[in-house]
Amino acid sequence: MSDKPPYKFYVDAKEYSSPEVSLTGAEIKKIANVPLQYQLYLEEEGNQPDKAISDGEGVNIKEGKEKHFFAVPPATFGCK
Repeated sequence: MSDKPPYKFYVDAKEYSSPEVSLTGAEIKKIANVPLQYQLYLEEEGNQPDKAISDGEGVNIKEGKEKHFFAVPPATFGCK
């Protein structure tokens, strides 16, 4: 059993947790069962634009307020 507390984060309004302080975008997708081809975004406060999180980018889920992410399917521009 890990002695680390579970760190909570949210993807598409559903709560998840991890004993790790930092997770990559790909790890967050895996924990939340988000398809790898989806784009992950970190919700920012106020009028700040939400931040796209790449699969290899690390996010400290312990630092600051709880982290809220949302997943967006790949764009299908030009499809009929």
